[in-house]
Amino acid sequence: QVQLVESGGGVVQPGGSLRLSCAASGSIFRIWTMAWYRQAPGKQRDLVAAITGGGGTTTYADSVKGRFTISRDNAKNTVYLQMNSLKPEDTAVYYCNVGHSIATMRDPFGSWGQGTQVTVSS
Repeated sequence: QVQLVESGGGVVQPGGSLRLSCAASGSIFRIWTMAWYRQAPGKQRDLVAAITGGGGTTTYADSVKGRFTISRDNAKNTVYLQMNSLKPEDTAVYYCNVGHSIATMRDPFGSWGQGTQVTVSS
């Protein structure tokens, strides 16, 4: 079972930036598609961004396009989410997970971690 540990959340003012990290266990990390998700209070968990194993293909939710960037370091088994121009509506718990392809990332196969809280507030 793949273990995932998210970090990097915090409280930031609107317009600010944060960089989230997700460390994954497993020796074949480099072949997995990785994704970030978020869940705001009272709402479902939504896919935010995904990246293929080699990093060559990425996809983003419309709400974060142009502001968020997903990347990965396969040598460190880590995926990142750089979040710029943050808005109050970005406030949520952010999670990462793994899958076989971008098309299947709405049904990832990893165990959900604790997530990391991001709060955007003045």
